[in-house]
Amino acid sequence: MNPLAELRYFFTALGYFTRVPVPRWVGYEPHYLNAAARYFPFVGVLIGASSALVYLAALRVFPAGVAVLLSMAASLLVTGAFHEDGLADCVDAFGGAYTRDDVLRIMHDSRIGAFGAIALVIALALKWQTLAALPPLRAASLMIAAHAASRACAISYLATLDYVRAEGKAKPVAQRLSGPALLCAVLFGLPWLLWPNGPGAPDWRFAGLTFAVLGALRFAMGRYFVRRIGGYTGDCLGFAQQIFELTIYLVGLAWISS
Repeated sequence: MNPLAELRYFFTALGYFTRVPVPRWVGYEPHYLNAAARYFPFVGVLIGASSALVYLAALRVFPAGVAVLLSMAASLLVTGAFHEDGLADCVDAFGGAYTRDDVLRIMHDSRIGAFGAIALVIALALKWQTLAALPPLRAASLMIAAHAASRACAISYLATLDYVRAEGKAKPVAQRLSGPALLCAVLFGLPWLLWPNGPGAPDWRFAGLTFAVLGALRFAMGRYFVRRIGGYTGDCLGFAQQIFELTIYLVGLAWISS
């Protein structure tokens, strides 16, 4: 393993998924992006940690609902609403088209339709209300876990499904993910679910339930993508990340509410 190459791949992942400036020496080659896929969940850790810090700092001044909104605004600013765009595009396409070609055409359209707008409002509102209802330390911990684990689950489709576009923004990423790269992504993304209440003893029961829910959801969404378009697009990965992230928050709230 070449440490300099791995650092380049990490910075490539950071530059692709966020608006954080990366060093010029990193450069860009298409193959960097596929090699960088293993670091996508680690970028999620950084995004989740920044959101959690904004949330905890805002709690010193504002009520929980306002603090959560500020943390969400921070993550949207850092990522440029990258995955939220995929959510809107997918819901527009899957909700408004019948044939595979029409789904791909609508998904490629940069304009947002009624289905996509409604999905964004519902997703953001659910995140806001769910996180605001959680105890502060649990909310902050789940922000980190959800951003990391959702990205690990989303890119796992690179190992099992086919990319269906001849070209596209995600094309350099969309080579088959190797077993070692997938394992690396899983190790970066999933262990955070063991600590939904912050540092301390791991909560194996919560983690086991969440893993089971995410696994079932991953299988169901993968089957749906294959049935509708024969595989996945970059927008499908963004859609999946948003659904996985929201699911983790909902499971986290249901766990303490039951």
